[in-house]
Amino acid sequence: MFPILSGNVASATAVSGNSEGLFGFGYAALPTGYTAMTNKVSDAGVVASDTAGVGTVRNNLAACEYGDDKAIFGYGYNYASITNKVSNAGVVASDTAGVGTGRHHLAACSYGGDKGIFGYGNPTSYTAVTNKVSNAGVIASDTAGVGTARRYLAACEYGDDTAIFGFGNDSNFLAVTNLVSNAGVVADDTAGVGTIRDALAACDYDGDKGIFAYGVDAGGNLSMSNKVSNAGVVADDVTGVGSGRSYIAATQYDGDKGIFGFGYTSSYVGLTNLVSDTGVIADDVSAVGTGRAGAAACSFN
Repeated sequence: MFPILSGNVASATAVSGNSEGLFGFGYAALPTGYTAMTNKVSDAGVVASDTAGVGTVRNNLAACEYGDDKAIFGYGYNYASITNKVSNAGVVASDTAGVGTGRHHLAACSYGGDKGIFGYGNPTSYTAVTNKVSNAGVIASDTAGVGTARRYLAACEYGDDTAIFGFGNDSNFLAVTNLVSNAGVVADDTAGVGTIRDALAACDYDGDKGIFAYGVDAGGNLSMSNKVSNAGVVADDVTGVGSGRSYIAATQYDGDKGIFGFGYTSSYVGLTNLVSDTGVIADDVSAVGTGRAGAAACSFN
């Protein structure tokens, strides 16, 4: 079943410094398959056991924060445009009818301090379309895409109220990035830095910086990372820590730290790796909860 999982699982973190995180949805080994289960992340980076899922089971979706302390999961396999809001207590709501182009393998992040944006992905062909999320969690209709249409990318915030989409695949592995202004305007392509790859994840750390990590290229799963400065400049590769894997998710927690989790090695895993407030990724933490790929993650509270 693995080939249908190929996709972005990226999510991003809130510039408001939310204290807790949430991994949700994905695809687990049979007989579970597609799921809507979630796992909370405490303000100490501890991942909780599974919480029964709410909403349509799916994978290859994205998630972001909005409204300072809430979040939203959206889109996903199979060309869905449905969304599920997350309260400031980490409670996932039932499905909300979708707005915009149904797609999967997309990315999402917050911007402007209290808003979010979903972008790119794969409907019936690659797209660069975006959909803004208001500070009340309302999804806007499609905005025409800017930059290379692609899927399997990731996104995160940097610089307090701005964001960045990066990497992905347009039938070739990419390292191209697109900055997002504090008004949610996506800029044209910036030449990529670092190893071209897809199926990675990203989150912010230290309040105003970001980090892309893990993923897959033609040689297989990776564990390298690339930091993003508070000016949106992507740094060259940093040697990886932890198990190389793809179809992974990431989120911020404790205001200034991050966590990468779940994904696919040669099997579905629930491993996590904490990110310090200096952007240092720690070694693997044993899995808690059901291992799965194609999940998404966001912060809340």
